[in-house]
Amino acid sequence: MGFDTSDDAGVYRLSADLALVQTVDFFTPIVDDPYTFGQIAAANSLSDIYAMGAKPLTALNIVAFPIDALSGDVLLEILRGGAHKAEEAGVAILGGHTVDDCEPKFGMAVTGTVHPDRILRNAGARIGDRLVLTKPIGTGILSTAAKRDRIDQDALAEAIGWMSTLNDRAAAAAIEVQVDACTDVTGFGLLGHLWEMLRASGVGALLAFDSVPLMELVHVLAREGIAPGGTRRNLKFLREQLKVVPGLPDEDLLILADAQTSGGLLMAVDPAKCDFLLQALQRNGAQGWDIGEIVGEPGISITL
Repeated sequence: MGFDTSDDAGVYRLSADLALVQTVDFFTPIVDDPYTFGQIAAANSLSDIYAMGAKPLTALNIVAFPIDALSGDVLLEILRGGAHKAEEAGVAILGGHTVDDCEPKFGMAVTGTVHPDRILRNAGARIGDRLVLTKPIGTGILSTAAKRDRIDQDALAEAIGWMSTLNDRAAAAAIEVQVDACTDVTGFGLLGHLWEMLRASGVGALLAFDSVPLMELVHVLAREGIAPGGTRRNLKFLREQLKVVPGLPDEDLLILADAQTSGGLLMAVDPAKCDFLLQALQRNGAQGWDIGEIVGEPGISITL
């Protein structure tokens, strides 16, 4: 598997029953605390492996750091946060690479394994499938509000909790139920990653806005015009693909396009299996929300 369907990771077959899954991701700090940043960056890097239905095994750290401007203790805390999250995932950090840079950046290149016949792909969604999301939306808006001092750290705590949560338990439920398609919601937002799934599957979607779980204060902040630049670019790019119910304000579309960090899994599942998936998520210690359905008409229709 390569670039053709914009899937979450590359897959290289080693044998009839074993394939490597590889991905890489890193970014600038989204929170002030370096340890927490390390945890979030690691969880985000691991997410693409889980979205493919694979088991992560090893990781290499990727670090850019202004060693003359910031204390080495800050770097140590970033790496410690990443190491602890990797340990939680059962992943061995084999090493990595650092460069001196004007702005801190951290992430991981992650390798996992999967049976070639059991890969979860973003292609495969079928007409009638239900769409299930496993984390609420709003990390981009909330982190931007924190950077602008519009909310305090207590208000950001919900987003930090979700961003630090691995997608391993949600992936286990997806594998157990055998969903038709799966991806994770990150920088392109819910709408962007849903669009990739639809394009790869040759179908459309009906999304119920009121069913999409939102983090606290997200609606209020969006109405105040607070959103990261990536969120606005996402919405601009997707405008032509959207069919919006009259009366849905632009700030609601911004929320759906909000650029997420370490977001949840988005899954298309046979309607007969939807309740089983929601039960499996709960049983595994994850959460799930039924937010819409796959339809035959191209594009994304958004209703209330």
